[in-house]
Amino acid sequence: MTPVLSVASECYPLVKTGGLADVVGALPAALAPHGFAVSTLVPGYPALAEQIRTGTVVHHWPHLLGVEARLVEARLGEQPLLILDAPALFARDGGLYTDRGGKDWPDNWRRFAALARAAADLGSGAVPGGEFAIVHAHDWQAAMVPAYLRFAPGPGPAARTVVTIHNMAFQGWFDASVFHDLGLPHHAFRLDGVEYYGGVGFLKAGLESADAITTVSPTYAREIRHGDFGMGLEGLIAARADSVSGIVNGIDPAVWNPATDPLLAARYDVDSLDQRAANRAAIEQAFGLAPTEGPIFTVVSRLTWQKGMDVLVEVLDDLVALGGRLALLGSGDAGLEQAFRDAANRHPGRIGLRIGYDEPLSHRLQGGADAILIPSRFEPCGLTQLYGLAYGCVPVVARTGGLADTVIDANEAARAAGVATGIVHDGVTRESLIHAITRATALFADRAAWRRVQSNGMRADFSWTESGRRYARLYHSLGAA
Repeated sequence: MTPVLSVASECYPLVKTGGLADVVGALPAALAPHGFAVSTLVPGYPALAEQIRTGTVVHHWPHLLGVEARLVEARLGEQPLLILDAPALFARDGGLYTDRGGKDWPDNWRRFAALARAAADLGSGAVPGGEFAIVHAHDWQAAMVPAYLRFAPGPGPAARTVVTIHNMAFQGWFDASVFHDLGLPHHAFRLDGVEYYGGVGFLKAGLESADAITTVSPTYAREIRHGDFGMGLEGLIAARADSVSGIVNGIDPAVWNPATDPLLAARYDVDSLDQRAANRAAIEQAFGLAPTEGPIFTVVSRLTWQKGMDVLVEVLDDLVALGGRLALLGSGDAGLEQAFRDAANRHPGRIGLRIGYDEPLSHRLQGGADAILIPSRFEPCGLTQLYGLAYGCVPVVARTGGLADTVIDANEAARAAGVATGIVHDGVTRESLIHAITRATALFADRAAWRRVQSNGMRADFSWTESGRRYARLYHSLGAA
């Protein structure tokens, strides 16, 4: 087995704020059949206290970017887990990236540079026994790994590197004053190094130095070469186009499978869709929705501009007028949260909200709602539409990024060919979203046609099988045995 180190700031089921954690948690099992043994390196947050306590200390840094740290070896199920135990950086009462007030930790640069430095030590012989052929860094929090291996490697041969962009909007930019404490040589602070708009750009540094760059869908890999999606890094991505590829995320059928999901009121599969009715009734009760003949739409999302929630809130009166209902689970922009509350107050029994995040409830919504609304302005991959496909919760999505790559619009040709899996709309405007909801409501009224679309989605393979194969091919292309 060829050893690979996967480095990330979160990993399901240990710590999670979004889809990044799901991907990082699933990769080891996805790559094992292809001859790659993946160890996952994560920060030692309080949620990992038990793993730190029962694990084995395999390395000690007296001064890792100014703090004492230990490397703890543990297990995550059947997979090897490495934990950077640095209490001064990670043992905090608050979120992974923010304090209790929602403000970024002021030393996030040091926290995640230390994670990257530790990974670079593992990937270049500075940690005895840490021999990895590939280091795979996820998002800006780990993206400094290739920069460290390029400008300040350890005593052994450096591993090849992959950086995966899960969302280009989050780049990790910090003032130039932090550079002197990063442990990099002076010449690293340059245009083709870590310098970015006069400061230090963590993601930019990784994209400059990585041997390969991936995004989480082929469409997003093309989109980020252009200004609307590249977030200022489109020129760099275009210049490195030969090193950029898109690999769609998968979902873990051990976690997301309506036939075995213990969180549902009733389990079912593609041949027993009638049993979804019990889950639908549970959603009506949980969200205070009055029973009607129309569809239940759901939203499981951050309530942000990126997710198109500002447009969705504008069309809720239309959704209700068309006979639909809405069950929403999410949190985010305070103004949007209030706008959804106002809509729920206008339409009692038709719109129900849960402000916050609840993992078990997200499963129940996929298992009981009829359609899931995802009107994102950009979506690198998206996982909620994949969960919807697997659970027969028909996705209604904008044509962008991974949404475009995974949902087949129920136009006449696709329905005639028997391949339609959802509703896809162009643009994120009031008009386009109303049209999409109107189409979904009309399709739902034709129960036989709706069931065919549900069945098509449930029969599609969105496991990690193909995605794991593609990552393995990428690793092999970098010279990994």
